[in-house]
Amino acid sequence: MGQDCLSSIKLETKKLLWLISFTFALILAFQYFELPYGNVLLNVFHSSKIPESGASPDQTAQPPSNSEISDKMTSLIKPNSTNGDALEMANNTSTFEEQKTATNFGFVLKPQVESNRSSILNESYKVPGEDNIKKSDNGSAKKQAGRFDRIIYNFTMGSNNLTHSSREENAPSRSPQNTRSSYTNTLSLPPAMQPKHPIVVDPNNTTSGLSIDSKSNISSVQKENIAKQDGVLKPLQNDDNAQGKSSSISNKDSHKLIPEVTSISEMKKLLLQSHASYRSMRPLWSSAVDQELLQARSEIENAPIVKDDPSLYAPLYHNFSLFKRSYELMEETLKVHVYGEGARPVLHSPFLTGIYASEGWFMKVMEANKRFVTEDPKKAHLFYLPFSSRMLEEALYVKNSHSHKNLIEYLNNYVDTIGGKYPFWNRTRGADHFLVACHDWAPAETREGMSNCIKALCNADVKEGFVFGKDVSLPETFVINSRNPTKDLGGFRVSRRPNLAFFAGSMHGYVRPILLKYWENKDADMKIFGKLPKSRGNRDYIHYMKSSKYCICAKGYEVNSPRVVEAIFYECVPVIISDNFVPPFFEVLNWESFAVFVLEKDIPNLKSILLSIPIKTYLRMQMRVKKVQQHFLWHANPVKYDIFHMTLHSVWYNRVFSITAA
Repeated sequence: MGQDCLSSIKLETKKLLWLISFTFALILAFQYFELPYGNVLLNVFHSSKIPESGASPDQTAQPPSNSEISDKMTSLIKPNSTNGDALEMANNTSTFEEQKTATNFGFVLKPQVESNRSSILNESYKVPGEDNIKKSDNGSAKKQAGRFDRIIYNFTMGSNNLTHSSREENAPSRSPQNTRSSYTNTLSLPPAMQPKHPIVVDPNNTTSGLSIDSKSNISSVQKENIAKQDGVLKPLQNDDNAQGKSSSISNKDSHKLIPEVTSISEMKKLLLQSHASYRSMRPLWSSAVDQELLQARSEIENAPIVKDDPSLYAPLYHNFSLFKRSYELMEETLKVHVYGEGARPVLHSPFLTGIYASEGWFMKVMEANKRFVTEDPKKAHLFYLPFSSRMLEEALYVKNSHSHKNLIEYLNNYVDTIGGKYPFWNRTRGADHFLVACHDWAPAETREGMSNCIKALCNADVKEGFVFGKDVSLPETFVINSRNPTKDLGGFRVSRRPNLAFFAGSMHGYVRPILLKYWENKDADMKIFGKLPKSRGNRDYIHYMKSSKYCICAKGYEVNSPRVVEAIFYECVPVIISDNFVPPFFEVLNWESFAVFVLEKDIPNLKSILLSIPIKTYLRMQMRVKKVQQHFLWHANPVKYDIFHMTLHSVWYNRVFSITAA
């Protein structure tokens, strides 16, 4: 009896073992045929210990490389791309863990055409409840929708560390050492227009992909500049005539993103490309003013040929007929709404003297203008944000704090107020809004909350995120007498200009010391000085300007200098030594017809470069300086084609050519 039971148990055990073996074999077979890559052991061993094909059992596979992950993710994303353009994963993290994070969240927009970005935002990232924004009278709802709208925009075009906005997430502040570059997209030019170096533009319309990874890797020249990002700035210095210059962004990897020097010819190509490809964000809903702008663009593109005009000199312009028609349509069509919100002194408080006077004069004339200003925002083609970047610094910057976070926060709160009270900011995400700012910190101050706006900036630096086709280079004008801004206008005739070249100024930045090293007291024809002794009404400085053939406009801490306009004011041919500086009204003016551009590296050859210009060419350029002068003058009562109208025209022109219909 006992033996029978034992035999029965053994039989059942054998059956059970056979059943388990069969089940296990079935599972293995199922995995072999059904699981990806036929990896039978995928669920048995840890993924990092799976033997590679052809490897010994002791060898284990390494985690996939960054490029492998990027390639696989790119292939997965491509079917969902917009208008046939693929979304490509960011591949700029250095470790495997960082790469996994990037593949999960960090996308780079590769399409060259800006409208593709609009499609992605409008089709893939709809703002919840956006259809009700225009119907709701609840200001709080509008504000929240506007804030969420910017979160979506920042997230979609976002930064590597995945923080949408410090305002929205209460994220901890980031230091320059751990700040990574914004994503960039490369402009693809036709073969005949390809520049020698890659040109990169930031899809976020902020910085051109610059980052600051380590101050220890900054060159000796770049050490003069510090980060202008995440609220860190160099304290103000005293400039020649007024407030001082700040520093520029430096980056050990910047040469990989944009060329070290973007020449004037390359800028022209970028400008042409931008008009063909750049489009602002698509409005959330259509408006009659959009159709008026689209109609204006069609008329400008098909402008009748005009060869001459008694008040203009055709050779000064890239396309005289196009400029003339565009200006006429601006006068006939343009309506601007000026927001009344905001308290003095930062808003609605123009100042009219000093090197930053351009923003104050524009504010004064714009707010008092009856021709272009409309009280009905529904009729407005453009919206003006009347803040002063100089007064923002005067009122809020804490001396020696090396931080401007509170300045940025002030502007962000201002934008929140506008977006919460009115629907117009939210309709275009600020693309039909513009600002006019001359302080050197303006690009950094407006980089976050006002990134979509059209920015008229004195600090028009390709490496600071200047966007061709959207942003405007504002002339920096040093106004001495606010009651008579054109006092001392003009210069001596050519026969009374004995000096070949002249420069005087404080040693701001790295270019001016180099200039003085090679030319101060080295040549009688080259009047190159440091800061001149003070004289009544700056009389000595003005006399040198009026009696020199060429006036050297060397950059200081930033690319911009009031000397460019001063040279034109005193009828002296400007010699611009400032790499990557976009000259004022670049959309329409052919600067090479009346100015000389010398690369910073060519300072040792400055005299030979100037002497190589034939006298006939110089005389023609000097005559054109006189002709272009009318575009750089402020008047208490604005005059046709003056600096106010030209600034407004540049804003209008860029808006017309970037408009995207809803």
